[in-house]
Amino acid sequence: MIGGRVLIFMHALIQKFHQAGQGQVFAFFDQLDETARAQLLAEAAEIDLAEVRRLTETLLGTHGASVDLTDLQPADYERLPEHGGETLAWAQAQAAGEAALRAGRVAAFTVAGGQGTRLGYDGPKGTFPVTPVKLKPLFQVFAEKLIAAGRRYGRPLHWFIMTSHQNHAATEAFFAEHGFFGMDPAQAHFFRQGRMPAVDFTGKILMESPGHIAMSPDGHGGSLRALDRSGALDLMAQEGIDILSYFQVDNPLVRCIDPAFIGWHVLRGSEMSSKMVPKSHAGEKVGHFCEQRGKLVVVEYSDLPKVMQEEADEAGHLRYLAGSIAIHLLDRDFIRRMARGADGAALGFHRADKKIPTIDASGAPVKPEKANGVKFEMFVFDALPFAKNPVVIETARCDDFSPVKNAEGSDSPQTCREDQLRQFARWARAAGAVMPTDSTGLPAVSFEVSPLFGDDTTSFVASWKMLSSPPVISEELYLSDRT
Repeated sequence: MIGGRVLIFMHALIQKFHQAGQGQVFAFFDQLDETARAQLLAEAAEIDLAEVRRLTETLLGTHGASVDLTDLQPADYERLPEHGGETLAWAQAQAAGEAALRAGRVAAFTVAGGQGTRLGYDGPKGTFPVTPVKLKPLFQVFAEKLIAAGRRYGRPLHWFIMTSHQNHAATEAFFAEHGFFGMDPAQAHFFRQGRMPAVDFTGKILMESPGHIAMSPDGHGGSLRALDRSGALDLMAQEGIDILSYFQVDNPLVRCIDPAFIGWHVLRGSEMSSKMVPKSHAGEKVGHFCEQRGKLVVVEYSDLPKVMQEEADEAGHLRYLAGSIAIHLLDRDFIRRMARGADGAALGFHRADKKIPTIDASGAPVKPEKANGVKFEMFVFDALPFAKNPVVIETARCDDFSPVKNAEGSDSPQTCREDQLRQFARWARAAGAVMPTDSTGLPAVSFEVSPLFGDDTTSFVASWKMLSSPPVISEELYLSDRT
């Protein structure tokens, strides 16, 4: 039996959609059972019709998708010492970052809304087994890195994890099943990413089925709104956390907590900072850090003309060299300002033309053979032009970036596991271990290092020296905090 208040809400919401010219959303409402009606109403209540109308007017027109490339220049960045950066400045940044960590000012934030579909894996991507010996899932790798950092700096780190409507329950269950990988459950915080309705090319909201709207995640830029709406920013304020370390779930090499990066951010008074790697080749599919009329921006590889991607300086180096790898630091108050659109600071949406399963006027399913509609998404790097004193630092690809995106080929589980092995081999050789490798640095034997034993060269060497009898790495081996 539906109560009076619910009926009022239902009729008001349906009327609102009809007035906005989106009455097709409720075309089959009378044919649905009570459960299906409630679900459809809940989905409809998520939608900001004024926002949909504005996006229809601005992005579905003939000029909506153009990218402004005028006055574009390569962005400056802080080079690593081995590439000409100032060793003293990096040491000062390291010290400042360590001080911020000891003061409890930093938390981690993982964007983990994706599924493992492209990997041929059924489940949240964060549950995908990724390490070379133990086949630890991505989530466990990050959890152990955070535990290690908490021990090192004497302050357990909070971890904010943004899921999606599709994988939220499975992600929470996975953490519970694995005892949060040794973390205090009170330090892990899960919340869902926002969603946007897909529309046809005239702006009409598409239906996935008679009782479901065609909804999709609002992009990694939606994480800023989700942090605010979930109460995560309020929790950060209560805990004295004012810096958030942002990274995506598909990159097990990422330094989740990098004190030098944090130190650059703090010393520069930056509201949003980013890491770059020098592009491996002109056409590498990463965004480009650029400067445009005094603002730091990221231009996607698909938006930067080939001639500009290949442009070289007098020394023959690529001018647009700084590749974005989706690793950022953001100040808490900056996130809130962006999330709420304060002072005109707000992320814009991008359009993506897609083949979207839908229904026809009779409610029969339609599987389009070509793009039939538009999904709207936001990109987190679009916040950079609004940030005060943004800074970009260089990082070593071999120590910070080896994503798992494809089932085979580049950025696959195989290439990622090999990159992990190369990293472990470099650490072992730095500690004095005999470590034969091929010309690419890949060791002849498989072994794995838990972040609880070491998560960089310095910590690995320290743990290695504490072993009463350092092992000979001649066969499959796992080094953990209990070795």
